[in-house]
Amino acid sequence: MSSNETVTRLERFAAPYAREITLDDVVHESGMRLLRITVREGRRFTIFDLDAATAAHWGSALRDWSERAEPGGE
Repeated sequence: MSSNETVTRLERFAAPYAREITLDDVVHESGMRLLRITVREGRRFTIFDLDAATAAHWGSALRDWSERAEPGGE
């Protein structure tokens, strides 16, 4: 994380297997805006910075999967 970016926390929640997920809105000094997804597993961190188009595609795929995975889904 750079001092030339503004970070706003959007969400923070627990996930299975003692994981913690955070979603941050990151605006760089240049004006570039990204969604930062951080997955914490113990002391290990996995970080993704996504543009709006990639986040929308990923979100749609997640929604589709969750609807099929719910009891009574397809």
